[in-house]
Amino acid sequence: MKRQIATKVTAAITLAAMAMSAVGCGSTAETPAPATDSTATDAAATTDTSAATDTAATDTAATDTAADTAEDEGPYTIIKDADGNPIDLGGMEIIIRDWWSDPEGIAPEPTNDYEEAVADYRDWIQETYNFTIKQQGISDWGSTPEDFANYVTGGDQGENYIWVLRSDAIGSALGSGLLYDLSTLDCLDFSLPKFQNNKVAENYTVGGGTYAMYAGFSEPRTGVYFNKRVLTEAGIDPESIYDMQADGTWTWQAFDDLMAQVQRDTDNDGQIDVWGLTLNEGSMTSTAVASNGGAYIGTDANGFTYELENQKTLDALDWTVDMFTKYDQHDPEGANWDYYKEEFQSGTVAFMVEDAYEGYENGIVDQMDDECGYVMFPAPSEGVAYVNVWSNNPICIPACYDADKAWKLAFAWNLYTEAPAGYEDYNGQFATFRKGCFDERAVDETLTMMMESEHGVIQYHGLVPNLQIGPDFVWSVGPNADISALVEAIRDTWKQYIEDANAAFN
Repeated sequence: MKRQIATKVTAAITLAAMAMSAVGCGSTAETPAPATDSTATDAAATTDTSAATDTAATDTAATDTAADTAEDEGPYTIIKDADGNPIDLGGMEIIIRDWWSDPEGIAPEPTNDYEEAVADYRDWIQETYNFTIKQQGISDWGSTPEDFANYVTGGDQGENYIWVLRSDAIGSALGSGLLYDLSTLDCLDFSLPKFQNNKVAENYTVGGGTYAMYAGFSEPRTGVYFNKRVLTEAGIDPESIYDMQADGTWTWQAFDDLMAQVQRDTDNDGQIDVWGLTLNEGSMTSTAVASNGGAYIGTDANGFTYELENQKTLDALDWTVDMFTKYDQHDPEGANWDYYKEEFQSGTVAFMVEDAYEGYENGIVDQMDDECGYVMFPAPSEGVAYVNVWSNNPICIPACYDADKAWKLAFAWNLYTEAPAGYEDYNGQFATFRKGCFDERAVDETLTMMMESEHGVIQYHGLVPNLQIGPDFVWSVGPNADISALVEAIRDTWKQYIEDANAAFN
């Protein structure tokens, strides 16, 4: 049974947004400058043009009047154009293009009240504003950056795509002028909570423009899975790891000590049978750097800064190499890069540093027979906060679209990502967590903490054109790596990339 939607979303948009809405509905009015004062408190909004008797310079008072005189229709307030009619997107068929959704764009059936409410709300916005929207898997993970570049350089061919890009593809797309500046679209207000929850302004703003976005709570990313059976057989209480996380003693040293205890030759044949660690080395390297307060690239008032030789960064890199050397030298010769997943599933390793999604339903950890726990990446020392390096899949609009089309796409996506009435503060990710392998403490303690703003850390290297963090540097950080030599090899190149980026964007 569909959930009854019982409460109303209320908001208002500025007069500049009303004028832009008129353009979106076929008006010949010129596109106004972006609004500089927004009183919007949610993505859904309604305006009555009887208040539009002056220019956007009087936006605050006029918008208040518009909000007071708006006509309510049902549980939501209708956003209207300059003629007092609901915004009409002209039957646009919009596709949010990603690499994981159903290739036909068929949405999964709702499985709980929240998902029912989302489906009802999205039906309502499509009917009200005359458009359709679906999320569809078209590219794959590897081809998405090139597919996006080819699409934009080929020009608008009539599709209505909102693109999901990889976070490591933003810098290249930005440097090539492929991304529409979303800060010019006044139907978007990045001061709203749904954008503030994942720090859109810090994540995707360069040189005064904002070129990508993400709505809702930031995804939990890199943490540490632990095999409870393997730990128990080594004399370690698995719950003690959660306890350490809770009391602030889950540190680099504690992690090291546990791996040393669990890694052993169980049959006295001179070969290690149970290993301390397996992982994608790149994920642990970057998370360790962030956990120690370091970075590869930073920012200041003048733009990007070079931080690879910051002492906090170097200390984290040295510690990471030490961990890899002691506990991660067991991949067979010729193994694929993702062999670590198979190895952890085999039950011969105690810990795996990996993103949370591998514990979701049908993820590699969810498919295991052994029960696993999940904690945040350890802190370098007691008293230092745990971090989650936020790396959401950025939403972009192609720069080949004109202002009218870009506005309509942003308007539709803004509505699409609103919470349904009655669920404004609800985080739907928890239903996903509980479908997977996570135990109660992982959900209530670890994953909850990972999405809290005070634990979220932004890394800026993805915004620097030409800088490829993996092949340039991180993929070479492994057992016995020489950090000094790796830094020396890339130092001048990265400094030049930073100089070029600052010249281009500032």
